[in-house]
Amino acid sequence: MDIKEYFDRISYRGSYNKADLATLSDVFQHHIRAVPFENLSIHCGERIELDLEATYNKIVRKNRGGWCMENNYLLSWVLKTLGYDVTLLGGRVFFPEHDAYAEEIDHLLLLVKLDGKSYIVDGGFGMPYQLWQPMELISGTDQPQTPGVFRFLEESGTWYLEKMKRKQWVVNQSTSTTQNVENEVCRRIYLFTLQPRDIEEFRGCNAELQTDPDSLFVTKSVCSLQTTDGVRALVGWKLTEMKYNYRDNMDLVEIRILADEEIEKTLKEKFNVTLDKKFVPVNTSKMSFF
Repeated sequence: MDIKEYFDRISYRGSYNKADLATLSDVFQHHIRAVPFENLSIHCGERIELDLEATYNKIVRKNRGGWCMENNYLLSWVLKTLGYDVTLLGGRVFFPEHDAYAEEIDHLLLLVKLDGKSYIVDGGFGMPYQLWQPMELISGTDQPQTPGVFRFLEESGTWYLEKMKRKQWVVNQSTSTTQNVENEVCRRIYLFTLQPRDIEEFRGCNAELQTDPDSLFVTKSVCSLQTTDGVRALVGWKLTEMKYNYRDNMDLVEIRILADEEIEKTLKEKFNVTLDKKFVPVNTSKMSFF
């Protein structure tokens, strides 16, 4: 594994001889714009391995993406290599359709300590809830980023991440989801504690999320990538492209339903992803990512 090969993968040309906040933010932003959040392996007969070298080979050498346990595990190696103080943390994702958080840990995120402050670095959530910058770990303070206003709330040692939602202008309303997103002002994203975790603690959920018939990742094929001004996502056959803050605190949303023969070309052109095996799109869950 070679840090310069990783930098080539994410098109990072900046300096990396100083482990400061500017470098951290720059590397992070290059990562999320180059490496998709995706679970396509599940839907083309591949197993997602929780192994750093396998993840490096998949993301860096095969130009693929991954889910939280791949993206953030790789990022932890990158940041440690650059001299940062990094700790793995475990989170539980919020599911709006159940109005509840997952019962067990199902999300890997990173804590980075730098110059006496703590930051959450999470390059593995994807969709419009993907952070674009490291977030300082302080409770109750709005932290505006291009995707929207994020904030942490802490209660008895448990930290909650949420995002204030903008209104959405959906160009082709007929293909939009039936969920009334206009009424949702704030979206809870996940909760976590500051208990340090070892990668071994994630092996159970890594296996369950790709095999349980009720898992969101089994019932939906997902590929999302952050762009310079928004996010694009292919969920099943639905391609959604969002431009942040298009006008008056409103995001512009364009949706298109693809035919089977368009999928492979779209993955290549929109996400720079080429798959080795036959991919079968899936979207049987009612949960909306947007």
